[in-house]
Amino acid sequence: METIQNINEMLVLRIDANLPLANAIRRSLSDVPTLAIDDVEVYKNDSALYDEIIANRLGMVPLKTEKSMSPKTKIDMKLSKKGPGQVYSGDLEGPATVIYPKIPITLLGEGHKLELMATATLGIGRSHAKHIPGLCYYRYILEVKSSPQIDEIVEKSKGLIKPEKKVSKWLCDINEAIIKEIEKLDKGAVTDSSEILFIIESYGNMPAKDILSEAVKALEHNLDEFEKELK
Repeated sequence: METIQNINEMLVLRIDANLPLANAIRRSLSDVPTLAIDDVEVYKNDSALYDEIIANRLGMVPLKTEKSMSPKTKIDMKLSKKGPGQVYSGDLEGPATVIYPKIPITLLGEGHKLELMATATLGIGRSHAKHIPGLCYYRYILEVKSSPQIDEIVEKSKGLIKPEKKVSKWLCDINEAIIKEIEKLDKGAVTDSSEILFIIESYGNMPAKDILSEAVKALEHNLDEFEKELK
């Protein structure tokens, strides 16, 4: 396994193709606990949006998830805004950190007001999509036959890995448009290799590497529970 990129927003791994394992980890992201607004009490809402819509929008606002948090964690946040103007996620005040403060919530007219109290709790994506910490996906690294014309196309391509020449073939990460361009020259030039790129993109709740670690822990826990049921 090789780490191609490791930043808070994205983790890219190059691994031998093991699609069942990769898919199991991908699905386990729904079992990674994250903090999200779960309950909203609206005291005043003069905006054009129903209370339920505002509550739903607040629920989808990514909040920073700390390792010290537990299922008992409850964080109260308040929002009080007077129009005219736009209400943003950053108008929430409280101990929880809003990752993206410029997410639009609603618009207030002259003299209008929005007042509410929101409670954030720890939950998992299997219960509600707002708790999913990010995206996880994977794709094959491609093998491309070498030829003067194809070499020129591949060398100019940009993917998550730099094209690598292996004797008479390239190992590369190219998009659909480039694949079609190559297949016009040689229909059978592009095939899957024995490696995949495994990618996790964080919504900001936690670093992408931590998402992978927690997903693996969740998978191990679920397998242990499954094994117990078999006994």
